[in-house]
Amino acid sequence: MFLAINEIRHSKLRYALVAGVMFLIAYLVFFLTGLAYGLAQDNRTAVDKWDASQIVLTEEANDNLNMSMIPRSTFDEIDADEKALLAQTAGVVTKEDSQEKINVSFFGIDPDQFLTPDITEGDLFSSDDEAVADSSVADEYGLAIGDTVQLAGSDKELTIVGFTDDARFNVAPVFYTSIGAYQEIRFETQDDSDQARINAIVIRGDVHDLPDDLVTTPISDFINELPGYSAQVLTFGFMIGFLIVIAAIVIGIFIYVLTMQKADIFGVMKAQGISSRYISYSVIAQTFLLAACGVLLGVAVTFGTALILPASVPFQINWLFYVVLSLLMIVIAIIGAFFSVRTIVKIDPLKAIG
Repeated sequence: MFLAINEIRHSKLRYALVAGVMFLIAYLVFFLTGLAYGLAQDNRTAVDKWDASQIVLTEEANDNLNMSMIPRSTFDEIDADEKALLAQTAGVVTKEDSQEKINVSFFGIDPDQFLTPDITEGDLFSSDDEAVADSSVADEYGLAIGDTVQLAGSDKELTIVGFTDDARFNVAPVFYTSIGAYQEIRFETQDDSDQARINAIVIRGDVHDLPDDLVTTPISDFINELPGYSAQVLTFGFMIGFLIVIAAIVIGIFIYVLTMQKADIFGVMKAQGISSRYISYSVIAQTFLLAACGVLLGVAVTFGTALILPASVPFQINWLFYVVLSLLMIVIAIIGAFFSVRTIVKIDPLKAIG
């Protein structure tokens, strides 16, 4: 380690460039990871809040919530440990006295069932003209409790009476409303009968009896079938994986070039009795120090970037992911340095001196 540190101190600029390249790649990896995780969470946080095990949909819906239509009376025909009604539709709202349009997802729920969100500010809706909104609409669009929003293409208005955290579905903030309000929003009519249509029934625990035309889907499978979710996760995953491999290759090439430039010095050191193992250990230690410095700086700058990003950017830090990626980049960089170790072992002291 002494030789590794002493050499870095002697050639500060050369090794600063190596660490700088590692920093830039690490920063890009961490930033893309934050975006990927943030986008993934924006697709599913409202579903995660259910803390459910299964969802009941029509067989023809192909796990698509919006395509599933179930009569409300079906709720009583299902025998399950715990169940809750869910009606969902996408919509566009505009703030009163404003032309700014907001894409939202409406969740029609029964306030006496477990889908009711935790209220962080205000109260739960108590009528068909009230809604509880995801708090992101307050940060991004300036909506506040008591504000009224107008539904696009309809005379329906909703007053925001409360906020909840982490409630987004398909990248849109969720507005929780009553089943009656959902009927007005989607079908432009008030239907309180047993034949009123909903989209799904969410289950906690097991289902003991189910009508023939319905199917149950595990929540994990339901999330993976959300439009674009799996493709997005796979795309970012491959990008991040290739970047890690590229980082290892770049660091490996840099260390190899530096090793070749010092071949004569290493030959002299071996002629003086210094073992190849000691020299190789120094090269690996150098690689570890450079990779670790670049990765740690990348984490720090990514965290600083997250603090200044606007609320509209779906960026979230997951420290578990960052720790795993950091270790992976450092380990792969060290593996890349073993190509230099092989060169060191092959150096002939006599040729180096001659």
